[in-house]
Amino acid sequence: MQPRTPLVLCVLLSQVLLLTSAEDLDCTPGFQQKVFHINQPAEFIEDQSILNLTFSDCKGNDKLRYEVSSPYFKVNSDGSLVALRNVTAVGRTLFVHARTPHAEDMAELVIVGGKDVQGSLQVVDSDRPERSKFRLTGKGVDQEPKGIFRINENTGSVSVTRTLDREVIAIYQLFVETTDANGKTLEGPVPLEVIVIDQNDNRPIFREGPYIGHVMEGSPTGTTVMRMTAFDADDPATDNALLRYNIRQQTPDKPSPNMFYIDPEKGDIVTVVSPALLDRETLENPKYELIIEAQDMAGLDVGLTGTATATIMIDDKNDHSPKFTKKEFQATVEEGAVGVIVNLTVEDKDDPTTGAWRAAYTIINGNPGQSFEIHTNPQTNEGMLSVVKPLDYEISAFHTLLIKVENEDPLVPDVSYGPSSTATVHITVLDVNEGPVFYPDPMMVTRQENISVGSVLLTVNATDPDSLQHQTIRYSVYKDPAGWLNINPINGTVDTTAVLDRESPFVHNSVYTALFLAIDSGNPPATGTGTLLITLEDVNDNAPFIYPTVAEVCDDAKNLSVVILGASDKDLHPNTDPFKFEIHKQTAPDKVWKISKINNTHALVSLLQNLNKANYNLPIMVTDSGKPPMTNITDLRVQVCSCRNSKVDCNAAGALHFSLPSLLLLSLLSILSIACL
Repeated sequence: MQPRTPLVLCVLLSQVLLLTSAEDLDCTPGFQQKVFHINQPAEFIEDQSILNLTFSDCKGNDKLRYEVSSPYFKVNSDGSLVALRNVTAVGRTLFVHARTPHAEDMAELVIVGGKDVQGSLQVVDSDRPERSKFRLTGKGVDQEPKGIFRINENTGSVSVTRTLDREVIAIYQLFVETTDANGKTLEGPVPLEVIVIDQNDNRPIFREGPYIGHVMEGSPTGTTVMRMTAFDADDPATDNALLRYNIRQQTPDKPSPNMFYIDPEKGDIVTVVSPALLDRETLENPKYELIIEAQDMAGLDVGLTGTATATIMIDDKNDHSPKFTKKEFQATVEEGAVGVIVNLTVEDKDDPTTGAWRAAYTIINGNPGQSFEIHTNPQTNEGMLSVVKPLDYEISAFHTLLIKVENEDPLVPDVSYGPSSTATVHITVLDVNEGPVFYPDPMMVTRQENISVGSVLLTVNATDPDSLQHQTIRYSVYKDPAGWLNINPINGTVDTTAVLDRESPFVHNSVYTALFLAIDSGNPPATGTGTLLITLEDVNDNAPFIYPTVAEVCDDAKNLSVVILGASDKDLHPNTDPFKFEIHKQTAPDKVWKISKINNTHALVSLLQNLNKANYNLPIMVTDSGKPPMTNITDLRVQVCSCRNSKVDCNAAGALHFSLPSLLLLSLLSILSIACL
């Protein structure tokens, strides 16, 4: 239902306005008087002047505009403060804000005897039917948060029951309607929008810390370091959230108490000193801490403040070249030794934690054989000069190196490396008694195994590096695992003291290794070690052997195969396979056995007929392919077992049966034994 008569709404709420500071001039912009005290009257009368305010921007007050914190008052163009209607209570304080394009200021009116008031509004319907009532609904009334607003059902006065917080809810959408005595809607509902006017009740907050900025030393004046911004929860459309920034404190305050400036509106921190003052090497401390203050109300004294700390690091640039602490360094080293021989010291004023300080050393002359290397000590920045290839006193007793030092990072364009960035190192090599050296080493000879004892293998040759000392050399055996060798201590001739055996456990891959010593006549004497590698050629000195030597077969077996024999030989090819397998001296009555070749290394032993349960010894002869060949005869023990009902019985095989040749051989051995007795 549409209302017949429009509803007139008025809201009584308070608001704090803003003021910006002005520069000190002959004419001081602003209110001539900033604080007024007036007594609370019984009622402020509409259009009746309460007091006169005087404001000047010192430039003619063009476009002067006044704002009052209460909606029930205004300031006329002549500066008179008047009420817009009859008002009984306005609170304890009013604020008047004056603004022109050139200046602004705020005056405070203290109401002596005034009381805090709740915000209220009056709903008026001149044509409302008699005995009708007002009803208020919406968020803040009968919807959460409930009970904030209420309406006098008879007068239409809307009041606030508790303090409002714009930062929680800025606008309330309510609805007003009129009802009859039975609650039936007569008019409405009509929207009622309640706008909560912002009060400056939130301090600026720096939420993004920690704030750490870096600026390179020597940066031009006006270099931006970082930006600091704060947040204010108040209404951004008002001066309550209009922030201004300033630096409250700088630590340390040397070489200038004002090393930096902050843009009051943007929060940009910039350098304000000359590049010469921003020299990291001359600063008391390369870290500055600034207390930054943000103040709302555009920085006026009445504004709320918040602070944060900005840490600014003055970063190093490579504007100092490293310099050796002296032009010449001395070092001594024994010949044959390796390792660090001297530490070269440098000075650099740059930051020790950066590549502008860390040194890199290079040997630029005097190292043709690459016998020296230089590395940087990461803790001390010293150059550690090392010998990496042993030096020889007899070749050169003195060495001179030219070394330069640079930084890991390049120098800035206006700085260069000077004469102090190079140094000379004089190295003296000390003579020591060096051990004799065998040549060649290792020494290698090839001989057949089983050569006669006393055979000469070679004459070793060792020389003394100390050619200027004219020393004599004696030889001795150092390691001879099998005890096969001897060496003449004077001339170094090596001969054999035992038979050389390629199949010895001391020989590996046909090579026998022995060590010899060469000892000079120095004081104390020095020793050198030489290695002799003897490659032994194989001769056919090992007969082959068979495996296995025991076999079983059933007395009623249908398959008369007995066993597959294999043969092996410790010698090397061609003194090994192919092997020849035979049954040694099998006579006609004993020809119940058969041996058949399978391949070069294996043969099959089988029966021509079944035999009775017994143990049989069968002489097997195997011959290798050497020249001359070697033969070995080995008895193969064959057990003929009783196999009944899946049971194999070999324990009662009966008397041992021999072939005829075996019996003859046993008889001959018995006769020889008796004769010997």
